[in-house]
Amino acid sequence: MLQMYVHGILDTILDPSTMLFIFVGTLMGLIFGALPGLTATMGVALLIPLTYTLDPVAALGMMIGTFIGGMAGGAVSASLLNIPGTPSAVVTTIDGYPMAKNGQAGEALGWAAFASGFGSIISWVVLIILAPFLAFLCTGFSAPEYAALALVGLTIIVAVSGKNLMKGFISGLLGIVLCFFGVDPIWGDFRFTFNNVNLMSGIEMMPALIGLYSIPQILSSCTEKERTEKMHVELKNFVPSLKKIWTAKWCILRSSLIGTIIGIIPATGGSIAAFLSYDQAKRYSKHPETFGKGNYEGVIASEAANNGVCGGALVPMMTLGIPGDPVTAVLMGGLLIQGLRPGPLLFSEHMDVVIGMFTAFFVATIFMVLIQVVGIRFFVKILDVPPAYLSGGLVILCLVGCYALRGSGFDVLVAILLGLFGYFMNRAGYPTSPMVLGLVLGGMLESELRMALSLAPNGWFVFITNPVSCILILIAIAFTAHTLFQIYRERKGDKKASEANSEA
Repeated sequence: MLQMYVHGILDTILDPSTMLFIFVGTLMGLIFGALPGLTATMGVALLIPLTYTLDPVAALGMMIGTFIGGMAGGAVSASLLNIPGTPSAVVTTIDGYPMAKNGQAGEALGWAAFASGFGSIISWVVLIILAPFLAFLCTGFSAPEYAALALVGLTIIVAVSGKNLMKGFISGLLGIVLCFFGVDPIWGDFRFTFNNVNLMSGIEMMPALIGLYSIPQILSSCTEKERTEKMHVELKNFVPSLKKIWTAKWCILRSSLIGTIIGIIPATGGSIAAFLSYDQAKRYSKHPETFGKGNYEGVIASEAANNGVCGGALVPMMTLGIPGDPVTAVLMGGLLIQGLRPGPLLFSEHMDVVIGMFTAFFVATIFMVLIQVVGIRFFVKILDVPPAYLSGGLVILCLVGCYALRGSGFDVLVAILLGLFGYFMNRAGYPTSPMVLGLVLGGMLESELRMALSLAPNGWFVFITNPVSCILILIAIAFTAHTLFQIYRERKGDKKASEANSEA
């Protein structure tokens, strides 16, 4: 077996054409991830017609490279422009953009690149060692477990709201309300469609994210009464030192494992992993008050988690033929086109291809980090573009990205309307992160909760009698209580400090 692995790895690494295709796929993924509206799923889908005549390892390696690069590329626009290139990069904006404003744009991009690399490597180790066992464990999840997992994710609304708990709660509820548009997940009835055929499938995620994050940021930069000073960018620290990496080791490891585990569970994805990881990084940090103000651990948590999803999502796809997320669903199509059927027989009949895929995953991760480190000097040049030209170009790019998803002008209209709504929300002091979180997890919570209650003979007790869902609910309660206690303690400390200042 060891000899087979060695031969498979050498065959992949020593084949110049395979390495070239992996490099091209990774570069394409980074470009698609960095441009708002263009996702890794779209990049992999566009590559499929080009892979018909390629060797299976080269074809799948190119698509895996696009997957890894696409997940990592979103950090570029998220950190430099406060506009997430991918849905999971929404969390990166929380600390990545403040770092750029503080003159640490290079450092933010460097941490994003290396954290993405560590996340991919750790998920790669899990993929090759524990794939069959973890796939069997997590595909046993049913409706109660999924509903409890969504509840855990929604408790993060308390953490990302900061001290504006009520405004954050209202914002989160609005995000959940957006999930109610379309078809009822249980009965199949139309809800809030207003006789508009475009609303029958609900509100698409990407146009909504572009509207809530990208357009408000562009409008804010255009309506500023006073032009802000040009960001000062330091590039000397964009490669994290070994000392800093060692200091952040637990944050990197924890975030990567969270991303890997979430990736293994079908129908979750990078957004949920990034939010959960960010919440845990803030809880375990010695300085949680610095999160949201430019703490590099926030960037690490987001990027390590969303790239950890890459290896995790391949586990159920390769071992059981169940795609972990939309990208692996497209990858599964690429396997079938090559005459390979995902599942246990893939490992017994085509072990050479499996080893080639494992090797391509590792090589693509190295390429992703190297391309980003080399490209940082060019990425920061975005900040030299005059704001008027940059804003106009970004508007066009965002709207084209919305239209390209389904070829629907309605998606463009949704992005514009939600963008205006998000802009006025920001002006009123309502955070948009809880709204995005509600939009991402609200549909999952509703459908799985109602499914569990409709199938369970004992009603709500199904969540108590099911051990996994019970543990997850207790974790959600503990997370919420801990966050509320921290906020109370901070407010009490601020009150004492203000009283001391007034007496002085």
